[in-house]
Amino acid sequence: MKGSWLESLLNVRSIFLGLAFAAFALLQSAVAHEARPAYMQVTEIAPQRYEILWRTPVLSAMRLPVVLRFPENTRNVTEPVVRELSDSLVERRVIEASGSLTGTRIDMVGLQATITDVLVRVQMLDGTYSTTLVRPSNPWIEIATSRSSLQVATAYLMHGIEHILFGYDHLLFVLALILIVRRGRVLLITVTAFTVAHSITLSLATLGLVHVPGPPVEATIALSILLLASEILRSDRGQMSLTAQWPWLVAFSFGLLHGFGFAGALTEIGLPQGDIPLALFAFNVGVEIGQLIFIAAVLGALRCAAQWIKFPVFVECHARPITTYAIGIMAAYWFIERLAGFAT
Repeated sequence: MKGSWLESLLNVRSIFLGLAFAAFALLQSAVAHEARPAYMQVTEIAPQRYEILWRTPVLSAMRLPVVLRFPENTRNVTEPVVRELSDSLVERRVIEASGSLTGTRIDMVGLQATITDVLVRVQMLDGTYSTTLVRPSNPWIEIATSRSSLQVATAYLMHGIEHILFGYDHLLFVLALILIVRRGRVLLITVTAFTVAHSITLSLATLGLVHVPGPPVEATIALSILLLASEILRSDRGQMSLTAQWPWLVAFSFGLLHGFGFAGALTEIGLPQGDIPLALFAFNVGVEIGQLIFIAAVLGALRCAAQWIKFPVFVECHARPITTYAIGIMAAYWFIERLAGFAT
């Protein structure tokens, strides 16, 4: 058999998985990037007095059905003030505790009924701080004076993994790379180039060295997927294709763009002062782990489908172009939706 194992895997019936993924992405189009975490910051501004910032994502004009419940030894000094943003609600208040919040628990009532995580940062007057990722399975935070570097790294690592696995547009781009690259070694180089590129812009944007508005970036990311789909079709027709010839170069160029998208998510939750390099590195590693998990799952499922499933000849002949068109249609929908979103 001519060609590499990857080419033989992608040519015929195993493209079924791509169709399944595209259909899933279509169903999820309205919520791409909507599995965003909530965020709470507790800052001690005076002895026994704390400023609370509570940011919750908004999906389809619906706020997150979660209510904060503070310990019994606290009272509001200022009543909650809510500010509405385009994609979230931000609530601020000041509370006072008869004693200290250290060792007490803040409950997030209703979080267990959602799929949303909460990133919590606690800053004390003495400069100690903590960063914790709260999950729906344990909807509360126990206030500690500080967290170890390992705990900070774990929180941001998990957030990086979850961001890429719920970022359907980024995954669709990676799927298109898998379809256009026919050899395993070239795929490895291409994915590495994509990784290096978005790590660069993610770091620059998160550290405030480069600023690019979020909505245009999200629209352009969708456009990059559409362009990649068109390149797949050109390559399949035997036409000259820059992506087919230099996939790593195209992946690197688009990776710079996708890095700004990753930075938007990281900027929303912020970085812990004193552990910025560690948190940034852990988030980057998390994104890459999530990306590798996706690629391994796709290639593993393709291999299983190629060995165990027998499709009709018609399906084998048309599965690849149908998958490519599905990717392009999905990307075009996202592009128009996002373009209309920031143009109005």
